[in-house]
Amino acid sequence: MNPLYHQAKFILSAPDLKSTPADTGREVAFAGRSNAGKSSALNTLSRQKSLARTSKTPGRTQLLNFFNLNEQQRFVDLPGYGYAKVPERVKRQWHILMETYLSERQSLYGIILVMDIRHPLTEFDWQMIEWCTYTKKPLHILLTKADKLNYGAAKNTLLKVQRELGELDFPVSVQLFSALKRTGVEEIHQLLDSWFQKTE
Repeated sequence: MNPLYHQAKFILSAPDLKSTPADTGREVAFAGRSNAGKSSALNTLSRQKSLARTSKTPGRTQLLNFFNLNEQQRFVDLPGYGYAKVPERVKRQWHILMETYLSERQSLYGIILVMDIRHPLTEFDWQMIEWCTYTKKPLHILLTKADKLNYGAAKNTLLKVQRELGELDFPVSVQLFSALKRTGVEEIHQLLDSWFQKTE
């Protein structure tokens, strides 16, 4: 198991691209609809209880949150989208922030897209998938809260999502994940290892 992820440290929250850390090295961004379990996934991957703030109120992440793994490797927690009861003006700001980061950030290598296994492939999820298809950024999907379904139902959902994504001209990997049961942690660690170790 790579101890790199256990060393993750929060460095800053950025309201815009100008406020982000230097655009060097390599970043992996975590995206997902509000309440999909993104913060819990980050905490589980890093073996830290409160690296990313979890909240009973979805949509609390309204900024780009940066976490250093070392000087050249980072995680980025993107604003949750689509569920939070916030004004339309704020949602528009989130959308602009996400779009700017995703299209202009040179150090962004790949996206981990977090989906609640009970509600996969929402409209927002498809927007992210289409963006990755367009930019050719590697994309991996975590079907979180897998413990909420029995194994057979979880496996069926995984196969259904894989079938739908199999129609794309772009490879997208998918896995089951549970922060509660720590299901799929080794699998996502191995994927992150391969992303961070690949040379330009």
